[in-house]
Amino acid sequence: MPTYDTTTRQAELEALMVDTVRISRPRTVGDGASSPDTVYEGPGALLSTHGQLLVTQILGVDWAGESAAWYQLLTPLASPPAEPGDHVTVVAAANETAAFEGRTWYAEARTQASTWELARVTRLDEQGGTLGQGL
Repeated sequence: MPTYDTTTRQAELEALMVDTVRISRPRTVGDGASSPDTVYEGPGALLSTHGQLLVTQILGVDWAGESAAWYQLLTPLASPPAEPGDHVTVVAAANETAAFEGRTWYAEARTQASTWELARVTRLDEQGGTLGQGL
């Protein structure tokens, strides 16, 4: 029976997480004002569907599977899971472009879970989508 080296695949996948991402959770303080708590800030990757296909080609493995979400957030397994409605921003993009500047994504659902994982994968909705509009 062939074996699969998950430790190597996990390291390869985490090596592609070259951006710094922040997950923040909105909370309301006593006067009704919003004061977000930072849940996670560290290595990650925010991928569009095109980016997901590209990483699959690089690794030779379909690690994210099919998804209806246009965007997905990848973070190391050691990071805390995102909750629905958490805000995701790219703090520092490795490619140093302004493509992510001023953009916010929302976690659509809890971070995906399975009994066999290489990374945390969270489906995202960009600000202005249904979650961004409060629907």
